[in-house]
Amino acid sequence: MLYHLLYPLHTIFGGFNVFRYITLRGIGATITAFLIVLYCGRPFIRLMQRNQVGQVVRDDGPESHFSKQGVPTMGGLLILLGLLSGTLLWVDLSNVYVWIILGVTVWYAMIGAWDDYCKIKKQNSKGLSGKGKIILQVAGALVAGIFIATQPSYSTQLSIPFFKWFQPDLGVLYIPFVMFVVVGASNAVNLTDGLDGLAAGPTVVTSAVYLLFSYLAGHVGLAAYLQIPHVPGAGEVVIFCGALAGASLGFLWFNAFPAQMFMGDVGSLSIGGALGTVAIVTKQEVLLALVGGIFVMEAISVILQVGYFKVSGGKRIFLMAPFHHHFEKKGWVEPKVVVRFWIISIIFGLMALATLKLR
Repeated sequence: MLYHLLYPLHTIFGGFNVFRYITLRGIGATITAFLIVLYCGRPFIRLMQRNQVGQVVRDDGPESHFSKQGVPTMGGLLILLGLLSGTLLWVDLSNVYVWIILGVTVWYAMIGAWDDYCKIKKQNSKGLSGKGKIILQVAGALVAGIFIATQPSYSTQLSIPFFKWFQPDLGVLYIPFVMFVVVGASNAVNLTDGLDGLAAGPTVVTSAVYLLFSYLAGHVGLAAYLQIPHVPGAGEVVIFCGALAGASLGFLWFNAFPAQMFMGDVGSLSIGGALGTVAIVTKQEVLLALVGGIFVMEAISVILQVGYFKVSGGKRIFLMAPFHHHFEKKGWVEPKVVVRFWIISIIFGLMALATLKLR
């Protein structure tokens, strides 16, 4: 909005020319989203407390989590407020990719909000049925995939990390691939959101890494130099990534141990969907498995646990899945698990950035 309001005035006053720079607007979006979440955090917590919108803890979870029962949840709405405000205020509103990402984010937020509402209403951790949730997620990813794949100059080739000449073209299979990435990322973040600050920390790291990749993908010169796919218009995704990082940092202010509120499925599902769509738009789809390595590891731990449980007739690989609970069961205190997972997430992010030169 500021771009459209102030940049045209550069013909009158040259200082307004700075609003055409994506870097400045990305910083502005980050700070704006952070301050909005920080300012609205305490009123939001009080509002949730008055309306008794509290966390519903699973009965079979670690005993240390029972004290979390009733802590205000659905903090993802606060993240969404900061994210949308920061993005819409600083982005070029004519950019179609940003609108696609925002559409996926809002759609997945609505799915998560419905799920959270069901949990609170029923007072159990089941929520929306798994089948219903997947159907809605797939539908949103399908629409996004069609819009992205049909954009002029957008390629259905995959960019494979470390291999600059190997770029398989999926053709019509690209849309199912988009659905897999977006739905998978959404559920992976959702599974990670089980400890105070655990999902928000890696979200900041992943957003920051994709902020850089968005800028590079949108810059024809830098993309050619680094031999990564150039996506005209992808540079504006910097503003979205910055706003997501800023909103997550603001949320982390209240979500750090001991958490004053939780993001709920309205936050985790929408964040995962957003990150998956950003990865698709920037043509760094495969790299998401590395950048969001923590999210992937959490999802795989659940898949392995469930699969092995069925095959072995009741045996388990982990003491509890997702595997952040495994370490709790082994005696690690919650802040130690969270901080160590943050460290691993940062390492994954640095490894992802290294792929820019290791090709």
